[in-house]
Amino acid sequence: MILIAGPYRSGTGDDPVKLAANVRAMEAYAVPLFRSGHLPVVGEWLALPLVALAGSRTIGDGPFVEIFHPVAERLLERCDAVLRMGGASQGADLMVQVARQRGLHVFHALAEVPGCEGLAEPIP
Repeated sequence: MILIAGPYRSGTGDDPVKLAANVRAMEAYAVPLFRSGHLPVVGEWLALPLVALAGSRTIGDGPFVEIFHPVAERLLERCDAVLRMGGASQGADLMVQVARQRGLHVFHALAEVPGCEGLAEPIP
């Protein structure tokens, strides 16, 4: 299982259209990883519904902070690796740091992932 970690809020001003584009950019890696024999996971797939269920009204409010990054950190307890994609992101960098502390593989390009050699970076 590989956690795909990339920018979510960075550079968006919390604009919903830009946030959604960042999720799509991470999701673009999911099918190539799956087709190469991996189980891809994007933390936002789990975190965003939980944040909403917890009563979050705005990005960065109490329920958001309580759940958003901790979901990905808990996912890393089950993952074998992280694929760090995209540009600047404190959250994605945190996931890389946590992954390294746990001795997990960290990849910075799709072609670095076993079974994905020769694959081009996806275009969202």
